[in-house]
Amino acid sequence: MTKTVNMQVNIGGIKMKNPLTVASGTFNFGQEYASYFDLNKLGAIVVKGTTLLPKQGNPPPRLVETPSGMLNAIGLQNPGVEHFLREDLPCLRQYDLPVIVNMSGNTVEEYAELASILDKADGVAGLELNISCPNVKKGGLAFGTRPEMAAEVTKNVKKVTKLPVIVKLSPNVTDITEIARSIEEAGADALSLINTLLGMAIDVRTRRPVLGNIVGGLSGPAVKPIALRMVWQVSKAVKIPLIGMGGIMNAQDALEFILAGASAVAVGTANFVNPTACQEIVEDLEKYLLEEKISSIDQLVGALEV
Repeated sequence: MTKTVNMQVNIGGIKMKNPLTVASGTFNFGQEYASYFDLNKLGAIVVKGTTLLPKQGNPPPRLVETPSGMLNAIGLQNPGVEHFLREDLPCLRQYDLPVIVNMSGNTVEEYAELASILDKADGVAGLELNISCPNVKKGGLAFGTRPEMAAEVTKNVKKVTKLPVIVKLSPNVTDITEIARSIEEAGADALSLINTLLGMAIDVRTRRPVLGNIVGGLSGPAVKPIALRMVWQVSKAVKIPLIGMGGIMNAQDALEFILAGASAVAVGTANFVNPTACQEIVEDLEKYLLEEKISSIDQLVGALEV
């Protein structure tokens, strides 16, 4: 008889067959990767950041490679929620996996309106709030940089939806645990971390920034040690489940995040390097559990010994 292991996890009410999902913005709406591997191999899919109205994004150039990573300044380009519901969500319904919608807004009211629309959509399993967006009513400060602002947007979204609400934390703060606690108290069902770190690149010939937006978000293996540290810190500060991300390229990276306290992990930049990275990581995680004679992935969550 073939030995099996339990790879199932529950993220704030979202049941996943395994702990692997994708980082928003790195997998578009999924169909682009369907020719590389069976999307049903994923535990869940987090779609590209969605807004109330279509967004054009930032001026090019919008991507640049950096040592052990990349900078992006896409600027949340997306076709808007109506297009997503009409064109993209029906395609995703054919797969046997939860669809989590990453959503953004410039005001608390926008977040609430978007959540209310998605709450009624057939096939949406959960919401992920991108709180790295600028709050136009607060002079452009990101919602995720102040505990009270992060709590306010979380509370208002929770009021209008029955769906599990995951809040994505920005690393560009002084104390990420303070933000995490405020969001947990506001009623969030789970947290995902980390979003990208602010960075920039300069062309020494032109003496100008490489990115059209001047600054962008740094992701990839370069940020992994920072992401791991933040996941470990937050896991000690809150009781709700965490989705860890930041430079996960293989199963060993994923296991480090799980040991640090993440119940699930998201793969982002690796998808650009290796389109089948997600499938390989899931398979290698299962092999590791079998080799180590561990019956369930849950046994490894937060099992770091210090």
